[in-house]
Amino acid sequence: MPYTEPYDALDEKTRDISRAITSLKEEIEAVNWYNQRVHTTTDPELKAIMAHNRDEEIEHAAMTIEWLRRNMDTWDEELRTYLFTSGSITALEDGEAAFESKPGSSLGIGTLK
Repeated sequence: MPYTEPYDALDEKTRDISRAITSLKEEIEAVNWYNQRVHTTTDPELKAIMAHNRDEEIEHAAMTIEWLRRNMDTWDEELRTYLFTSGSITALEDGEAAFESKPGSSLGIGTLK
């Protein structure tokens, strides 16, 4: 695992975060590989296997993102800003769009009766 700073200068949490980010990169790369294979194979059974493998890698990536959200500053805030919204993603960054949740989601504020 490549480190840009001396290994001994990094605390264990920082090394764990580096491990998670490296794993996330590997999972995303695997998603890309399997997805390409799904869309190029003509064998239906192989296509199903590759799709299953791709989806497993997506699961692993999602689990790693959740670990990062819980363990590295800023992930939680950014994910809450961008995930499960509708409308323009870039407008959210610019503060131009109000939070719009997808149907069926909740802001957790209850009903206003």
